[in-house]
Amino acid sequence: MADRFATVDEYIGSFPPEVQDILRQIRRTIHDAVPDAAEKISYQMPTLTLDDKYVVYFAAWKHHISLYPIPAGDEDFERAVAPFRAAKGTLRFPLDKPIPYALIERAATLLAAQHR
Repeated sequence: MADRFATVDEYIGSFPPEVQDILRQIRRTIHDAVPDAAEKISYQMPTLTLDDKYVVYFAAWKHHISLYPIPAGDEDFERAVAPFRAAKGTLRFPLDKPIPYALIERAATLLAAQHR
């Protein structure tokens, strides 16, 4: 992996093809949830922004994909994210299991609503 990334495409392209596919789908999922979001690299991670302020970060690691931060949600949402909580503000999705794209979309929608 490169030390510095200028674009989200460059970041995604630094991973093996199977991880690139997952990252592209996560990117599409977040853009579907927040269609007016812009994107940039921040903290060397893909970051989607609204009004030039971050909404959501995502990153690939050796064995998982992480999404930051975790939005506040109702009890139903909290139950849904519980198996993926890795830290106070992190969701971790193992690469050897199906990625819950609908949950990612829900999280992005909540984060955008909290931003607005």
